[in-house]
Amino acid sequence: METRENEIDNSHIRFTGDDIELAAKMLDKLTSTIEIVYYLLNRGDERSFVVMLLSAKNVDMNMVLKEQKRDTDIFFEIDREASIYAIVCQDTKIDGGYHFAERVLQSLISHKAEEIYCTELEVRTTVYDIKYIIFKLIENYIKIKEDKRESEIVFKTLH
Repeated sequence: METRENEIDNSHIRFTGDDIELAAKMLDKLTSTIEIVYYLLNRGDERSFVVMLLSAKNVDMNMVLKEQKRDTDIFFEIDREASIYAIVCQDTKIDGGYHFAERVLQSLISHKAEEIYCTELEVRTTVYDIKYIIFKLIENYIKIKEDKRESEIVFKTLH
């Protein structure tokens, strides 16, 4: 099969059909929750929140994540077959989100998980469209998988 010209430039991430399907699932599952967290941010009840997207193979992700999350964290099974999960951590800043991700990664490693990928996005303001947040999170996730950044926490902040 011949390579198309638009596939030669690797400076941009291309969304595959599976990536677009993942994005659609995330929009369905996360949008309402992020709208509520936006409401709390606008009221001044929260200063920022973190959204985490992670996957791992050969481990019971449901069990590990439910053990590690706080009562205020909202847990989403995005794709059971691909073992992709999201967590919205309310009233969490970059350091708290990073420490949480470290605990989750250590737990996954201790349970002998394989191919662990983890990205987090800290959101400090409601100026971003919720779809943008979700797409940015997926873009980061795709990039870390392409770069084979296994068992590493990749953290970004939206100011």
